[in-house]
Amino acid sequence: MSDFSQNRTRITTFHILEQDRKHLRNQLRLFSKWKKTVLIIPLLATEYTEPENLPVFENILKQLSDIRYLSNIIFGLDRASSEDAMMLKSLIGKHGIRHSIIQWNDGPDFSSIYDKLNEAGFQVQEPGKGKNMFLSFGIAIALGAEAIALLDADIRTFNRAQLERLLYPVVALNYDFAKAYYARLKERELYGRVKRLLLDPLLLSLKRKFTESKDEKMLRLIDFLLGFNYQLSGEVAFRVDLLKRMRFATNWGVEIFTLIEAYRKASTPAQVMISEGHFDHKHQEVSEQDSTRGLNRMAVDVVTTLMNALVIEEGLEISDTFFRDLAITYRAVAEELIKKYSDDASFSNLKYDRDAEESMVRNVFQHSILYAGDLLASPYRMVENLLRFVHSYDEFKPYIDRGLVETILSVEKKGKESVFETPQTVSWERVSNKLPKIFYDLIEAVEAEKKRFE
Repeated sequence: MSDFSQNRTRITTFHILEQDRKHLRNQLRLFSKWKKTVLIIPLLATEYTEPENLPVFENILKQLSDIRYLSNIIFGLDRASSEDAMMLKSLIGKHGIRHSIIQWNDGPDFSSIYDKLNEAGFQVQEPGKGKNMFLSFGIAIALGAEAIALLDADIRTFNRAQLERLLYPVVALNYDFAKAYYARLKERELYGRVKRLLLDPLLLSLKRKFTESKDEKMLRLIDFLLGFNYQLSGEVAFRVDLLKRMRFATNWGVEIFTLIEAYRKASTPAQVMISEGHFDHKHQEVSEQDSTRGLNRMAVDVVTTLMNALVIEEGLEISDTFFRDLAITYRAVAEELIKKYSDDASFSNLKYDRDAEESMVRNVFQHSILYAGDLLASPYRMVENLLRFVHSYDEFKPYIDRGLVETILSVEKKGKESVFETPQTVSWERVSNKLPKIFYDLIEAVEAEKKRFE
């Protein structure tokens, strides 16, 4: 049984207490009579073409097969050949899933949509989950969805009750945003390493800094992010009026960026405990030498996405030593948390490799913070030095060419935006404003795709 604490200022927490699953299902079926609910599952072809992944994906399909409250299920398919897309169609048919849509991103119908978006200047080019789900959201909006849920395709322990719990606050109670949380465990070991060993201690370190500097604006955002039990979960639900206004990162920072957008735009955010038992999905590999893939790449993207939001969008001023000091504080806080995780694992008689966790903090995640600092702070210092020069314009006006000043101001404007910008989408509200026919085009693409796989 979960706790029942409601001690977050803005976030409502939904716990599994003594819950009647039939109650949730019946309520969702009732509301589905006048509220369209769409489920989105972004996936790579390898989620079902590789033999070791197929049983996991088939279990998800089996669990979804008899759900009656969903008006559509959108499978956002990436890195797939036409044969891969046909295989997905066959699997969906095998499990009797109704009202399914295969969004084959590499196929001609949806590629043309991406082309239209890029031609209009929206730059939806960065490959990955963020780009995939952004288009899925557009399709769901075009279909008239009022509530939209997102699930990962690699959940090894998925059952349909998890989806019902996730959707209930948004569909039945009119919350505009819901985020899943759970315990990441596998074979009696704790997982969720990026959340436990990087993000939480990083947020706590930032909170220490902003408490000392009495920066209330930054503290409010950090406290909001700390209020979520599992900030990096991929399972979320939205009410459509919020979703239309949200932007989404297209890199590994997509989950933390989504929470930052929720902080700015959601009126009634919630988090939902969706699993009573262990929750497990695919684990990313980690390498102390290679920072370009797996857990290492994820760590850099999470840190740069968070710090981009603080520096560029929230106006945080950073010094030359900011990231060095932050990394030192982070390591101390992370080691405090590792002691707590070790003790908690002992309490439940779980396996816990404290040396491995400390090594990951020291040799992977701390370097990720410093590396992200190099990416962010070096151009920032250049722009600041240029600005100091510009600020002296009046004093040295006789000696400075006006064109040079305008050039420097241009560097300041373009430099900050281009160097610090997290790869991200615009909102669908903005897209539809510039491309009034875009939702009609999306429906046409859906219909063409259906005919392609008949």
